[in-house]
Amino acid sequence: MSRLNISANLQIMGVINTTPDSFSDGGQFDSLDKAFAQARHMIAAGVDILDIGGESTRPSAAEVAEAEELQRTIPLIRALREVSDVPISID
Repeated sequence: MSRLNISANLQIMGVINTTPDSFSDGGQFDSLDKAFAQARHMIAAGVDILDIGGESTRPSAAEVAEAEELQRTIPLIRALREVSDVPISID
């Protein structure tokens, strides 16, 4: 398990929302291929941590069942662990 260095002055978090109705990216990364490519791009650009979102937090968004949220996020996390040890948070 990686540890996040919180003593550093600046930490960059990349956010990837795997939801079809994301308010921040319009659902651009709702497939594993697209989300994985974006995550690899963010890692190459130097993010310190990735936050993976599986449920939209936009106003009036419908709640998502836990199983669906896990179905949206776990495959991406598994794929990322094969290529990187960047710390990951799940939202």
